[in-house]
Amino acid sequence: MDTQKIRCIIVDDEPVALALLEKYVSQTPFLDLKGKFSNGITTLQFIAENEVDLIFSDVQMPNLNGIELSKLLPKSTKVVFTTAFDQYAVEGFKVDAMDYLLKPFNYEEFLKAAKKVQEWFQMAKAAQAENSAEEEKKFLFVKSEYKQIKIDLDEIELIEGLKDYAKIFISSQPKPILTLMSLKKMEEELPSQQFMRIHRSYIISLNKIESIERNQVVIRDKKINISDQYKEIFQEYVQKNSLR
Repeated sequence: MDTQKIRCIIVDDEPVALALLEKYVSQTPFLDLKGKFSNGITTLQFIAENEVDLIFSDVQMPNLNGIELSKLLPKSTKVVFTTAFDQYAVEGFKVDAMDYLLKPFNYEEFLKAAKKVQEWFQMAKAAQAENSAEEEKKFLFVKSEYKQIKIDLDEIELIEGLKDYAKIFISSQPKPILTLMSLKKMEEELPSQQFMRIHRSYIISLNKIESIERNQVVIRDKKINISDQYKEIFQEYVQKNSLR
């Protein structure tokens, strides 16, 4: 998607409604109109050959209605429904529509829906950039015994906090590395997709978990308690990665 403009198309089988949508899109600086269509079939044909971020679509249309159309779209293409029938609202949200405009709607209502989509794309882009930055991080340097020691993140099993110090347990060494760094600072430096704080005094590598026993995480020969403060977020992680 363009960094500034959202590529959109408009779909409605009523010429008057289509003209109004075109006018509203032209008044909105962050929208870039790529096409206008009177039915879902030609819309799908266009999307198959062109990148589209957003569709403003009527619901009631011949051959292929707006709800059916939305189910055939790429996941990256978002939908705002425009219709004169409010009974479609619930069905619209079931297919993950970004918003629902009930005809007749004015420009203020249209702009509010468009901004909602804009904010969604901005947040998605920021999250993607953050994840990419975390994925690129493979190691870190820590000060220990007057040296800067390079530690591969994949080697870290867990980190124990001791006031202003941190003990870093790594797979390739029997003894932990002691560094003058708080656990809070360590938590900020580590990629959140790979490491999680589960106790006031412990950060663990999620990749090194061998088992979970009652309220403890087992990593090699160590058992680390999961404190109440971090229990909910850890349970969400486990559920997300569990077979159902």
